[in-house]
Amino acid sequence: MADVLTKIEIITRPSKFEELKSELAKIGVSGITVSNVLGCGLQQGLPEVYRGVKRQNTMYERIKVETVVCKVPVQDVVDTVRKVCNTGKPGDGKIFIYELTNAIKIRTGEEGYDALQNTK
Repeated sequence: MADVLTKIEIITRPSKFEELKSELAKIGVSGITVSNVLGCGLQQGLPEVYRGVKRQNTMYERIKVETVVCKVPVQDVVDTVRKVCNTGKPGDGKIFIYELTNAIKIRTGEEGYDALQNTK
């Protein structure tokens, strides 16, 4: 059976990033892509006053961490993310998991698991 490639997207609070990056490295996640994103969810926005006008802030700063794993168990990644990012309050984020059909390293043409490796 071929190795299964799985993409994991994590959307969470920016304040959790450094600890999350460190803990993912400890379980063998070697490559991540990080984006600063804005999002809104089911939680109520906080009212704020800007130049004397009261408004509801419904967009929140978040980070999106993306990684593709093959040998690292997906459940280990999920457990690590939940341990690090869980504050027990609304807005802790979400984890999305996708099965990939392939990955191709542009420079060498390597595919699948080999495309994820750092070769010289």
